[in-house]
Amino acid sequence: MRRYAPSMDDAQGDPEAPTGDTRAPTARAGGLVRAPRRDPAATRAAILGAAREVLLRDGFTGLATRHVAETAGVPLSQIHYHFGSRQGLVLALLEEQDARLLERQRTMYATDLPLWRRWELACDLLDADLDSGYVRLLQELIAAGWSDPVIATHVRAVLSRWFDLLTDVARQAIEASATTDARLPTAAEAGALMGLPFVGAEALLLLGMTPSEVPIRAALRAVGGMLRTWETSDGTETSASTGSTPAPGTG
Repeated sequence: MRRYAPSMDDAQGDPEAPTGDTRAPTARAGGLVRAPRRDPAATRAAILGAAREVLLRDGFTGLATRHVAETAGVPLSQIHYHFGSRQGLVLALLEEQDARLLERQRTMYATDLPLWRRWELACDLLDADLDSGYVRLLQELIAAGWSDPVIATHVRAVLSRWFDLLTDVARQAIEASATTDARLPTAAEAGALMGLPFVGAEALLLLGMTPSEVPIRAALRAVGGMLRTWETSDGTETSASTGSTPAPGTG
């Protein structure tokens, strides 16, 4: 496991970055000794969990490493030992959460259900991803990346993995249709059309848009309806598609 030395990023982005020895001593007869060493993997996991909690409470701009350390119950120096900086911490949190959710999505899209049913399953997972804090983390870092090229590079890599997955899904659907209609988008274009509505929908949901303002969830479900019409009329829908369509969301 790679360890990092503290960087100037903390002094610039985190007003509570350490300026001296932040190891937590414990008392015993005869003087002070350092606290017992903790399993590194457990410490890292505790810090990531605390970072998620603090970010959801305070947002990216309010995320202070001292608050994360207090929440995790570890010395502040441990954050800089494991992650190097505040920036390194949030990027590690993004990678950890993204890897788990991307694998879940790969498994879901790998099923033999028709595309419209897999789209609706993705809609079903939207609220779970909002509740987990992943969507908030991603959207916060998208905004941070507008002015921070390092964060922008990492976020682009994360988003590219999702669009690559959707492009593969679209390519398989197009090949299964055996259509020669030149008006159909390419696989890359179709993958973008599948991913962009979710990125935009997530941003508006985080802003608190209500169904009366913009019917976000219902609109996403409507895309599934259009996919079903295309697959049914094209004859590519399989027997696995039998069953009723889930009711559209309320927003």
